[in-house]
Amino acid sequence: MRVRAVPKEKIRTIQEEDWIDRSRSPYAEGGILWVPVKDGASCDREIPEMCQYRGRGYFMIGEVAVIHGKKPACSEVEEIVRFRHPQGVLWIESLNEVTRTPSTEVLWGDVGEVRHQENGYSYFLDPRRVMFSQGNREEKLRMATLVQGSGLRERVADMFAGIGYFTLPIGGSGGNVHAMEINPVAFAYLERNIIVNGLSDRITPSLGDCRDLLSGTYNRIIMGHFDAITLLPAALQHVEAGSTIHVHSIGTVREQIGEMCESAGFSSTIMVHKVKKYRPHAWHVVQDVALT
Repeated sequence: MRVRAVPKEKIRTIQEEDWIDRSRSPYAEGGILWVPVKDGASCDREIPEMCQYRGRGYFMIGEVAVIHGKKPACSEVEEIVRFRHPQGVLWIESLNEVTRTPSTEVLWGDVGEVRHQENGYSYFLDPRRVMFSQGNREEKLRMATLVQGSGLRERVADMFAGIGYFTLPIGGSGGNVHAMEINPVAFAYLERNIIVNGLSDRITPSLGDCRDLLSGTYNRIIMGHFDAITLLPAALQHVEAGSTIHVHSIGTVREQIGEMCESAGFSSTIMVHKVKKYRPHAWHVVQDVALT
């Protein structure tokens, strides 16, 4: 495959170039993306075609390959290394339910702080110490699109902000975001990512329990935690008719949401969106709760 070298930080500047062969995927190597070129265009080097990968599932955070589920065999790790050439391979065994702090093991190479690019935003994090969910990418875009299309300069609460998963896209789409996070390590990255992405004028970060940090009235509340339903009564104290709450859960909790809204004096229209398969016969879903 014929390729040109493009520094990762300059990838946006070449998006419209006509020399790019868009039928092939770029190849990452350190801070360089080797971008395929069309026939007849000049190139910097030729690299072997990558074989089709059929091994253990993984995803990339920056240059680190991350594996969930059962601990992989050495042969599975070696196959990922041969195919993807990551900086390191990390196994995430479990997550703390409250702080979402991962229990991890480095299986190969070097794993530390990385810079991950997604949907035009930069996220600094150490995947050994804080969570990052690749599977929520479309949901993050959906939230940003809803805020941008609302016609309002929405005041948005992100009750489980983490390192800025939803906060950054929403702030970048015009929302004024109150971002709350209980984990000090994740909160430090949240503050850093707000600055790196130039969103300090749109995002206010707060460290602590979101139930104690909610203030005033919000147009929209993001509850991106699987136990969000248990904190819904607190959120309902900071909304009004016309507000929307997005409640995440494993499997639908639609009936419980409706009962809680009614107890708080609201009528509700609830739409359920599937985010991703969580385990056999169970989906990660988000309930969009429009209050009247």
